[in-house]
Amino acid sequence: MKRKWLVSLTVIVALLAAYFFPVLPRPFDSLYADVDPARAAALQAFRSSHPLKTLTVEGRDWEYLSAGSGDRTILFLHGMTGAADIWWQQISYFEPDTRVIAVTYPAVDTLAKMEQGVLGILDAEGVDRFQLVGTSLGGYFAQYLAGRHPDRVTAAVFSNTFPPNDLILEKNGTIGSLIPYLPEWAVIGVLKGSFEDSIYPASGNDELTLAFLNEIAAGRMGKAQVAGRYACVVEKFDAVPLSLPVLIIEADNDPLVEETLREQLKATYPSAQVHTFSGVGHFIYLNRPDEYNQVLEDFFE
Repeated sequence: MKRKWLVSLTVIVALLAAYFFPVLPRPFDSLYADVDPARAAALQAFRSSHPLKTLTVEGRDWEYLSAGSGDRTILFLHGMTGAADIWWQQISYFEPDTRVIAVTYPAVDTLAKMEQGVLGILDAEGVDRFQLVGTSLGGYFAQYLAGRHPDRVTAAVFSNTFPPNDLILEKNGTIGSLIPYLPEWAVIGVLKGSFEDSIYPASGNDELTLAFLNEIAAGRMGKAQVAGRYACVVEKFDAVPLSLPVLIIEADNDPLVEETLREQLKATYPSAQVHTFSGVGHFIYLNRPDEYNQVLEDFFE
């Protein structure tokens, strides 16, 4: 009996150890070994000169970047796999004459909580009116913000994103519902598999895109953030007509936003300008930053 008890206890401990095995961070040099040295060095220099700020809103710590100065402010909102500095190439481009703010979503699981955090940051930074750029989940959230705060948003860019829909939940509902119960390493492993299998090839095998996403998955984003961001992706809201200028940016080979969703987005905002990139994938702002920045500049000007 004692031996059976010890065996059972050993099995339980081993299973718990396997379940809670942490996702370990990787050194920058290892992650970015295949990236052009000049681009990797530019990212490191940016991080050294742009320290993150932290603001607590409704008990959640929000990290964000605030840079530049000028008469206008641009707010950048990242997607499901991202952080404030994923926009480093856009921030570097605009900050000489523009106030720029970019946020990282903590583990919040509703669009209303995201709204509270972002507006809290803007208020703390003294920003009333702003231009808005959101991609993927950030583009979905940008629609929510623009619709609810047309007095504050002066222009909006919805990039590589989708309108309120049923399709994403229909296709991903099962795996999405399992996220809270799976071990963290399994959740992150699924994401990393999608980086290798679809996002990286669609980007034209851009090494910076792959390295940055793998860095996010190597400890910068946990399971709670994945679960919260997924919940926001599938949360429905009523899209409203917008009187402010809107630009839709899309890619014709986006592996994460299929053509049906891209067409639904354009039908939701029929007066929006549309810019279609070809052969660049989902993370245009990472692998084609110069072209992406120019499209933004032309629209805002």
